[in-house]
Amino acid sequence: MRHGHREKGMGREYGHGGHGGPPRGRGGRMRRGDTRYALLSALTDGPGHGYELIQRLEERTGGRWKPSPGSVYPTLQLLEETGLVRGEQRDDKRIYSITEAGQTELANRVQEPGGAPWMAGADAGPRGELRQAVMGLMMASKQIGMQGDTALVERAAAIVADARKQLYQLLADA
Repeated sequence: MRHGHREKGMGREYGHGGHGGPPRGRGGRMRRGDTRYALLSALTDGPGHGYELIQRLEERTGGRWKPSPGSVYPTLQLLEETGLVRGEQRDDKRIYSITEAGQTELANRVQEPGGAPWMAGADAGPRGELRQAVMGLMMASKQIGMQGDTALVERAAAIVADARKQLYQLLADA
C-alpha cells in the first residue's frame, strides 16, 4: 500500500513544466525518474539540505526550473531508503550526500542517450561542458576501479592527479 502511495505521489513531480514542475525535455515531457537524477546530480556538488538542493537546481537551469519542496523532500526520502543518498541530522536540518551507489546510478544514467534531460539547457556553454567532462571522468574512473587490476588503477590515479595539477595551474595563470 505504501509503495502504491509513493508512486502516486511521485507522479506529480514529473509534470509538464510550469510553476514548480520540471522543465520540458525533448519531446515536451520529462521521463519518469528525472527528478531523482537531478537531485543526485545536485549532490555531486557536495552535501546539502533540501532547500539548498532546490537552489542548486534552480541555478543550474538558469531559473527555468525550481522544483517544489513537495516533490524534493519525498524524493530525497526515497533516495535515502534505496541507498542512493545518505541523510544525517545536523542541528535542525537533514543533510544529504550522494553514496557510491548513487554516483554509479547517476553515471550510468548520464551515459544513456539523452541521459540528462532534467538539465536541458543547463549544460550549454563552457560550464556545462566542464560539468559533462567531469561526469565522464567519474564514469571512466569508476569503471577502471571496478576492474580490480592494481596497475591499471595506479595509472588512472596518476592521470587524474596530473589533470588536477593542470587545473590548478590554470587557476594560478588566470
